[in-house]
Amino acid sequence: MERAEIAPATAIRPAYFCSGCPHNSSTVVPEGSFAMGATGCHGLAAFMPERKTMNVVGMGAEGMPWVAAQRFVETKHAFSNMGDGTYTHSGILAIRAAVASDTNVTFKILYNDAVAMTGGQPLEGGITVDLIVNELLAERVKPVVVVSDEPEKFGGGRLPKGVRILHRDHLDEVQRELRDISGVTAIVYEQTCANEKRRRRKRGDYPDPDLRLFINSAVCEGCGDCSRQSNCVSIQPLETEFGRKRVIDQSNCNKDYSCVKGFCPSFVSVRGATLAKRALDLTALAPWIAKLPEPQVVDVSDSYSMLVTGIGGTGVLTVGAILGMAAHIEDKSAKVLDMTGMAQKGGGVMSHVRFSARADQIPSARLGVGQTDLLIACDLIVASGPDVAKTVRPETQVIANEDVVPTGEFQTRQDLDLRPSTFLPAIQQRVAKGNIALVKANALAAKLLGDTIFTNLMMVGFAAQKSLLPVGLEAIEEAVKLNGTAVKANLQALTLGRVAAQFPDELLAFAGLTGSDSPEPRTLVEMLDSRGRHLTAYQNQAYAERHRSFIAQVAERLSARGVADTEMFLMNVANQLSRLMAYKDEYEIARLYSLPAFRQSLESQFDGDFKIALNLAPPLLAFRKDAKTGRPAKIEFGAWFLPILKLTSRLKGLRGGPLDFFGYTAERRMERRLIGEYQDLVLRLAETVTARTLPIAVELAGAASLIAGYGPIKDAGVEAYKERVAQLQRAYEDAPGAGAGSSPKRAMATAV
Repeated sequence: MERAEIAPATAIRPAYFCSGCPHNSSTVVPEGSFAMGATGCHGLAAFMPERKTMNVVGMGAEGMPWVAAQRFVETKHAFSNMGDGTYTHSGILAIRAAVASDTNVTFKILYNDAVAMTGGQPLEGGITVDLIVNELLAERVKPVVVVSDEPEKFGGGRLPKGVRILHRDHLDEVQRELRDISGVTAIVYEQTCANEKRRRRKRGDYPDPDLRLFINSAVCEGCGDCSRQSNCVSIQPLETEFGRKRVIDQSNCNKDYSCVKGFCPSFVSVRGATLAKRALDLTALAPWIAKLPEPQVVDVSDSYSMLVTGIGGTGVLTVGAILGMAAHIEDKSAKVLDMTGMAQKGGGVMSHVRFSARADQIPSARLGVGQTDLLIACDLIVASGPDVAKTVRPETQVIANEDVVPTGEFQTRQDLDLRPSTFLPAIQQRVAKGNIALVKANALAAKLLGDTIFTNLMMVGFAAQKSLLPVGLEAIEEAVKLNGTAVKANLQALTLGRVAAQFPDELLAFAGLTGSDSPEPRTLVEMLDSRGRHLTAYQNQAYAERHRSFIAQVAERLSARGVADTEMFLMNVANQLSRLMAYKDEYEIARLYSLPAFRQSLESQFDGDFKIALNLAPPLLAFRKDAKTGRPAKIEFGAWFLPILKLTSRLKGLRGGPLDFFGYTAERRMERRLIGEYQDLVLRLAETVTARTLPIAVELAGAASLIAGYGPIKDAGVEAYKERVAQLQRAYEDAPGAGAGSSPKRAMATAV
């Protein structure tokens, strides 16, 4: 087994900033600057290239490499991050050394009111922001600026005279100012740890704002600007008929609200709401549950080893604890080794569990090469890694959750591939065919139990029903009861897992999960039908017919020239032309907010007599700028605005005509121009494409997908589109066997 091939990791699940973490904002540095990392949660910025943060140093050494190097480099200034716990421990010594050496450095003291990396312990000595500020000033650090998400709480003379207190939206301008000042300066960035806020809110010890944000997926363009502004893992992908969009995972949102800074009219403020629990009535499953055969229990007279992989904070380690307790209840021996790392930050975790009739038959809890008998892959990304792959062998049985949860990388990489087929090959090449069972565990848990937290116990039930566990159901159920957390729901999850193993198709049908994993059209016929319906609703039947006729015209040209296998090219054209034709102007935004589906989507997530407000940035008020982004500031428009939107939607017949008041803006003129330019590009391709250049033509036809978003985001997308078309055009011209006749360079010049 040691010589068997182990595939390199397709992806990894590193630790990442939690939802709403202060460091999502505090560790950003201005263009042209860099920061030095340090010990603490904020040290994760060193593993995010866009954060321009050097690797971490030990506590008390913050900024010291820069103190030594500054005299020998052309760079004039550096930022140095430092946590509040480190400041209390020994960080003040590093600041004192920087002052003594007259170093040009800005220390960012990241005050989050807890030692968050190790579990949220209180800060030693009761250190506070005002004490830190006074101490820094006494150490001759000047100026010291306090930045906070709630600057108003520092009023009343709490801070020394002359110390500025600014909202975190002004962090960039403050950093730009301080980097030009000689000597040691400091920013005290105050914002309570997001996880501590969550814990304290549950105990009633911290204010819980009556505000949630919701994304209207119909309005969302999938541009990802909300992710760029917030870097928040609660922004998740939503696969729709029109491609990948964004959704807020309300179950783990910590109410930071940075995502609303994304320049997009899809954000809705919801007040007076509680989260809805939409679990299905499980009494209908009773006949199937009654038919479940009693599973066999694996013999452990020798030993039996299993590995559980998953995501930190989702209950993976609880699985090992429950199965270990179940073994104890049955008077069997078990050893459990949890491999956690920075698991509490959403990283990958593994639980090694070994069973035997006697303790002396278990030499070590940790599994070695080829020693895993059962792999429960609650997360495929972790399970596909080399550390797991080396422990399996052809005889290993695998139960895998085929619902892949995005990693933190999704916040900066919109096209992150989350298909299970991306990760399964790493396991399949080590395990015999037929030994891998897949289950849509996340989707089933969310749909049937109302929360994905029950995924892991569901998979335990699945494994039990497949007769792959060395402990019986009665012992597992007793261990769940002894654990004492959400006992009823966890026992339901265990039973649902058994049903999923015995009646997989029936359970998926009951949950309404039998459709394709991707709701996007898969054939040209499906694409034309989908986009035809959309364009009819957008404008009218004649507008939709223009789209269909153009695709038919292109298909005829390709057929007349004998070009085969053109469906992918035509699908790209049909999709992208539809997107360009259905540009989201004021009439369309109004129409999408007036659809019954909008209210239905709200009611599917929230209960109560809630009130809504739309976050919009009207062009007529574009002179109002957002302090953080420099873009037009958003304004909340309450529910009173919805009738106005409904009336506006009925005026869509004015679109593009002389009475289209909105159509005279530069953005609308650009959008209409793009339609014609794209059609010209496609027609030229149809006249020149050959079998050899067809793959490049497919990419050219799909390049318009880069055009997404609103306002400045769309402008940037158009520029990216033009650059991509120019690159592909050069490749098209240089490709062997490029079409004769009309020169692609001349033919496509107008399109770029």
